[in-house]
Amino acid sequence: MASAKQPKVILFDIGGVCVASPFQSILDYELSLGIPPGWVNYSISKSKPNGFWHRLETGSIPMDAHFFAGFNSDLHNEDRWKAFYHDQQAKDPRLPRELPPLPKIDGEWLFYEMMTNSRHPDPWMFPALQALKASGKYIVAALSNTVIFPDGHALSEKDFFKDSVRSLFDVFVSSAHVGLRKPDPAIYRLALAKVNEFAKANAFTERGRAAGWGDDISAEEVVFLDDIGENLKAGKSAGFRTIRVFLGRAFEAVDELEAVTGLKLAGDHPRIPVKPKMGARQAKI
Repeated sequence: MASAKQPKVILFDIGGVCVASPFQSILDYELSLGIPPGWVNYSISKSKPNGFWHRLETGSIPMDAHFFAGFNSDLHNEDRWKAFYHDQQAKDPRLPRELPPLPKIDGEWLFYEMMTNSRHPDPWMFPALQALKASGKYIVAALSNTVIFPDGHALSEKDFFKDSVRSLFDVFVSSAHVGLRKPDPAIYRLALAKVNEFAKANAFTERGRAAGWGDDISAEEVVFLDDIGENLKAGKSAGFRTIRVFLGRAFEAVDELEAVTGLKLAGDHPRIPVKPKMGARQAKI
């Protein structure tokens, strides 16, 4: 970490950090269908900033049939598939020279598989989050790219911010509610402004006085955890200190968080990396 200054804020991503990673579902899906791993993430990433996934995460469009048709279309772009496969060939010369057919993907099925599986708390980070909140020593905040389910949907919630994970945070910045998403620099500035609002509102509480919340919180007093490199890069550019959470190995990030805070945060879940599920559930195409 670049700075040794004691942080005042621990800022968490949610999916892939505090709860199971949607990327795990994507990887399992790709492997079950023989799709080169990384294609779905590549396809989503290369459709920004106006891809259907990105617009859903900024709350610009509703989650409806139009979204799923557009998301499916984004996953079936021939030019992107060609560019992706050529990238893979450069990394692995053993791949066939001839371009395989564009993979057929059921975007709606995959989306719900991702969203359903990523509702489960991460077995390493969630206990650490609970211990961190119980210590009372830090502002515990979240900065998450999110989606809003329509009313009446099985995954819809009456109060988005009151579930068992989100309710632990002092501050929660949700992309779909604020109209910005990572890695837009503006959402990092907003997150810093929101934690400062919270600090000032609670500066004269017992917790606030002990933690020194009366003074402005600077970016270097924020430690940001995320599982996506470009989000961490943007956080670092905003002045935050960063911790990378690797897929299936969140316990390593908990170790780093313990070193930063000086607190015992780890639970008792075995430190065994999560491996891809080969054919555990039949994927739909």
